[in-house]
Amino acid sequence: MRVVYSLLFYLLTPFILLRLVWRGIKAPEYLNRWRERFASYDKQYPQHDIWFHAVSVGETEALFPLVKRLQQEHPELKLLITTTTPTGSARVKTVMQETVTHVYLPYDLPGAVSRFVRCFKPRLAVIVETEIWPNLFACCGANQIPLTIINARLSEKSARGYQKIPTLVRPALAQVKRITAQTEQDAERFIAIGAQKQTVEILGNIKFDLEIAQGTIEQGQQLKATQFAGRFVLLIASTHKDEEAPFVDIYRQLKQTIPELLLVVVPRHPERFDPVKKLFEQQQLTVVTRTSQQQCQPETDVYLVDTMGELKMLYAAADVAFVGGSLVPRGGHNILEASAVGIPVLFGPYMNNFKEIAGAALTAGAALQCQNEQDIVQAVLMIYQQPDFKQALVEKGKAFVLRNRGATDAVYARLMTILNPT
Repeated sequence: MRVVYSLLFYLLTPFILLRLVWRGIKAPEYLNRWRERFASYDKQYPQHDIWFHAVSVGETEALFPLVKRLQQEHPELKLLITTTTPTGSARVKTVMQETVTHVYLPYDLPGAVSRFVRCFKPRLAVIVETEIWPNLFACCGANQIPLTIINARLSEKSARGYQKIPTLVRPALAQVKRITAQTEQDAERFIAIGAQKQTVEILGNIKFDLEIAQGTIEQGQQLKATQFAGRFVLLIASTHKDEEAPFVDIYRQLKQTIPELLLVVVPRHPERFDPVKKLFEQQQLTVVTRTSQQQCQPETDVYLVDTMGELKMLYAAADVAFVGGSLVPRGGHNILEASAVGIPVLFGPYMNNFKEIAGAALTAGAALQCQNEQDIVQAVLMIYQQPDFKQALVEKGKAFVLRNRGATDAVYARLMTILNPT
């Protein structure tokens, strides 16, 4: 089955490249370093001890505390981090700088993955969350590279999809030495699609072990005291296409009761900065962009964050946050950063990718789920008009994050055991 899969992948490669070019028109970063996607490199690399793969921003942010722990306790280890998206790549470069090697993960073509493995010769391969690539996994097995999936999660929809191709998925999972799942449901789904039961264990979610530096919080507070002085800040974070438009009406409704309201918008992808700006300007709203360095005036309606990597700091400058990807069917985004910073958190009805976290947060009273625009209006008004209610949300949110910490330590211990078996 893998032969057929590889043949189809080769046949589809021209279309994959066309899609890469198309995305590159909107976001030129997709065209940069494109040769890495075929494991073609401009220099030679030494052998690396541990290779981590994190698809995009969410996975890389979750990975950083683990990588830093490894660096602190084992500074001799050479670490490689691969990503798939330019935004994930940018976060690795910003946070880790030159302390790790970073390239894009090559496409799952037999030749490309073989070149990748020959180039870096990792002693241990670590996949974050869900990625299952048949040729890559087979190559790790053929080269006797222990492979583990950490912080593993698998939605019901994805599990059903994988179950339709058992002759492809089961041999791939047979190469995996250890799967550390987030929840019992994730563990059961991995076993259902072919993972060997003895390789699967539940260690919790490393995303709860996120780091919020005090300096980051202080920067946000400084931004609030200067740029947002006297304003009640509603931040909508990691927004996707068609998700900003409803906030035009939401903003206008709230403005009637909250005259000092300021809408801070943080699009998920940089190629959408200009379209989002045009959207609000077409609705006759006054927009100030972050890169313009202009001061917000009393008449400013929208502060558009056209930069990347500043979300934690911006949470600290807000009074309430709505976490995007959840008002449209994109599966939601991580709500834990906002809770850890200490602001009330709202999210929409579409939280498929964070179902367990969202459900646990709601049970703990640590966040509010809004099914529609009117729910968002009512939630923001309650937070604005009831200081005790707002403070309770903040305290429960912080407690929720603290109560679920610890998975990173457990994952670290498992990786060291695999890397250095006794």
